[in-house]
Amino acid sequence: MSAPPDAAAAPAPVQVGLKGLCPRCGAPTLFDGWARFAEQCPACGLDYSAFNVGDGPAAFLTLILGTIVVAAAITLELAAHPPWWVHLVWVPVTTGAVVLALRASKGVLLALEYRNAAQEGRISQDQP
Repeated sequence: MSAPPDAAAAPAPVQVGLKGLCPRCGAPTLFDGWARFAEQCPACGLDYSAFNVGDGPAAFLTLILGTIVVAAAITLELAAHPPWWVHLVWVPVTTGAVVLALRASKGVLLALEYRNAAQEGRISQDQP
């Protein structure tokens, strides 16, 4: 899990997240499903399971997108007073937005972890 030898050739973290690119070689192999990482890149062999993105983006995105959707639903209700069933559209809109944003944010975090060679914190025993 070291940084790429030629950082200029590596794709930008935003490209990694939006396009599902490998942070090392740029091949579109990052995801194996909607928001699940593949085990490794078949093109360059980078082991994606060595990275720990965690579930932080899920809660953060759900709260942000939930706020936006609730505000939009209230605005629609107050402006147009549609029938109740029109508001059912918010369920697939929210689900799709969370999944797509989760995919992009997880990809960006993995790319940043790779680029910065981030590792778990360690305390040296040599220090007093």
